[in-house]
Amino acid sequence: MSDRESLLVGPDGRARCSWVGDDEQYRKYHDTEWGNPLRGDHKLFEKIMLEAFQAGLSWITILRRREGIREAFDHFDAATIAGYGDDDIDRLLNDPRIIRNRLKVSAAITNARATLELTRNDPGALDTLLWSFAPPPRTTRLAAFSDVPATTEESTAMSKALKARGFRFVGPTTMYALMQSAGMVDDHLEGCWRAA
Repeated sequence: MSDRESLLVGPDGRARCSWVGDDEQYRKYHDTEWGNPLRGDHKLFEKIMLEAFQAGLSWITILRRREGIREAFDHFDAATIAGYGDDDIDRLLNDPRIIRNRLKVSAAITNARATLELTRNDPGALDTLLWSFAPPPRTTRLAAFSDVPATTEESTAMSKALKARGFRFVGPTTMYALMQSAGMVDDHLEGCWRAA
């Protein structure tokens, strides 16, 4: 994508990061969620789950299935998911609302158990851990998609810290996407109305 194509003017006359395209659901996500600071163990556990399911797929695929994933996985309740067994895995692998990938489903359960272990005696520990990797705000806004990194030192460090605690599907690229979506970094491009 050329630098000129990094922004797209929508039907409402607003310039947006062009990854939104012409999809209304993507526009809403971009305008109301992406890049907004997200706090709390439960909300960040949900992001970890969704980003893990997104690995190798487009984010719009996850957005379109988010409500179904939320319902299938007990509203991202880590304690409930941590108790899932073989029957639950079979149920999930037969649920067309989710991404039916055995490795990702198993990772969701493993990540719930790791989250529970981390937060059981220290509520807020997942939030504290993830936000400890947030870099200082950039002094200048990125001008083009070609400037947006896929990974950073911070996302690599976050990935290592989570893997050391037993999390799976939390590679540096996936964790940078989480940092973007949870507002730990602000990658709205120069000229995007959200960058104002």
